[in-house]
Amino acid sequence: MQNAAMSQTSLASDRLRPVRIWLYSLAAFVLLIVVVGGITRLTDSGLSITSWKPISGTIPPLNDADWHAEFEAYKQIPQYQVNNTWMSLDDFKYIFFWEWLHRLLARMLGVVFLVPFAVFLVQKRFTAQLAWPLFGLFVLGGFQGALGWWMVTSGLSELTSVSQYRLAAHLSAACLLLIALVHVARSLDPVRVEGRVSRADFAWAAVLLVLIVLQIAAGAFVAGLDAGMGYNTWPLMDGAVIPDGMGVMQPLWRNFFENNLTVQFIHRAIAYLITLYVAVMCWRRWRAGGFAGVHGWPPRIAILVLLQVVLGILTLLHAVPISLAVGHQAMAFMLAGMTSAYLADLRRTVI
Repeated sequence: MQNAAMSQTSLASDRLRPVRIWLYSLAAFVLLIVVVGGITRLTDSGLSITSWKPISGTIPPLNDADWHAEFEAYKQIPQYQVNNTWMSLDDFKYIFFWEWLHRLLARMLGVVFLVPFAVFLVQKRFTAQLAWPLFGLFVLGGFQGALGWWMVTSGLSELTSVSQYRLAAHLSAACLLLIALVHVARSLDPVRVEGRVSRADFAWAAVLLVLIVLQIAAGAFVAGLDAGMGYNTWPLMDGAVIPDGMGVMQPLWRNFFENNLTVQFIHRAIAYLITLYVAVMCWRRWRAGGFAGVHGWPPRIAILVLLQVVLGILTLLHAVPISLAVGHQAMAFMLAGMTSAYLADLRRTVI
């Protein structure tokens, strides 16, 4: 009875609990935006809206005249003129929907952030020392939106799709935002974290998170070049473990970002590296005392990595169907979020 009373008292005095729920909800919302963004990319819908109207753009075309105006604007860009001259107005409405939904969700993220933030400020649920870092997350979200429009502009004049460089920047920023949201939310949890932690544990988890972010960026280059549409075999690639032709572009650095063969090979190689790294991390943790308390995270991370590898292979072998590709991207973000939570828990136990 005494322990139950103490738990109820602790819960009642936990003024940051609504803040944590809000931050986790924001992270889930970011994941939803990433999923819709993946569908937008895979359906080649990202260039269907050729202007940026922060307020009026929330309302889609409501009559035939508005629809024809949007379609005429789309007809002026290279993607239509080179690839989509066959497209009817109904076809255009389909790709317009995905880009409009993606932008609408991005706008809603700002509202979902600012309204609770203002309420929590009035309620004095957090101090100014915490409020500024939280507002920094809002700035990061705004920067992510700006990157999105910057990405779209790359495909409005010369390219038939968006720049893979800008796509990688856009997706990486979204990943960093989700990581930060999860990390801050987890760091605010008042429940004591059990377990013995060394600085080496923290370093191993931090390196893993860097590798995951790097892999997500590499995946963006694969997506931006449609590199996953080719070399759809595994474990061999173009009939070899290390295929020929990975350095044909000059200067050499271009191959890492513009050569479909090299870009896909790098994405595969980082996946192998992460899998091996997590296996060694779990083995090391098992030798050091097992997976009790805070160290329950590594086995969960390992399971998710294995699922992600299987999903990635299936996506490749089936030539990137939308369902598998979007699931593959979403799971990568979930893996980043889980590793971020592990890091936050480690930080709360490091002496």
